[in-house]
Amino acid sequence: MRLEKRVVFVTGGAKRIGSHLALALAGRGANLIINYRYSNTDAQAVIREIERLGVEAIAVQGDVSNAADVSRMIRAALDRFGRIDVLINNAAVYFKTPFAQISETDWDLTLDINLKGSFLCAQAVAPGMIARGEGKIINFADWAGARPYREYLPYCISKAGVIALTQALAQELAPAVQVNCIAPGPILLPEDMDEDEREKVIRATPLKRIGSPEDIVQTVLYLIEATDFVTGGTYLVDGGRSIA
Repeated sequence: MRLEKRVVFVTGGAKRIGSHLALALAGRGANLIINYRYSNTDAQAVIREIERLGVEAIAVQGDVSNAADVSRMIRAALDRFGRIDVLINNAAVYFKTPFAQISETDWDLTLDINLKGSFLCAQAVAPGMIARGEGKIINFADWAGARPYREYLPYCISKAGVIALTQALAQELAPAVQVNCIAPGPILLPEDMDEDEREKVIRATPLKRIGSPEDIVQTVLYLIEATDFVTGGTYLVDGGRSIA
């Protein structure tokens, strides 16, 4: 699938990896729908940058874990562009949850946004893709979905669920829609991570460095433009962290 003149919906597209993806795809000629929940100022800044590239973009506010919000956002996208060719489920939450302190709220928030949100968005865009006979869905998991680590139990479970969701959706939506998953490792570390923690992450990564958003961009471009014959896969972009 060539991206030129295609329509791509990026959840959580206002900041961090999401904004990098949106700008890279716009640079390939795609029109963008940027979802955000609270980051309106960031979303509008991304929209302005995208429009400077000569393509169209809109920002849609909404909670991906709320079915009514998802339906409203998809309607807005279809009203503007008429179709959605690619869905990138990037929106997520990530925060420390020591086991003894995990609350029901922590569990529900993490599973709802990271897993349920990916399902709801996929369910909403799939009928149009199937009707046109083509489409791509790219979910975002994490290397921790395959190899959990301590003090982030709900997050690890949610990302393991995204890997399973990817495989199940690939079965459900074949042959028209290819569904794949990217499992990043240390790419953009949390802004509040101190230097000692950062060095520990680097030492624990076989390639001994932090990855770049460009590593994720190139993997997404591979899944969209380079092949139409992969589905149900999980692509680790983690510097070897999962095998350390």
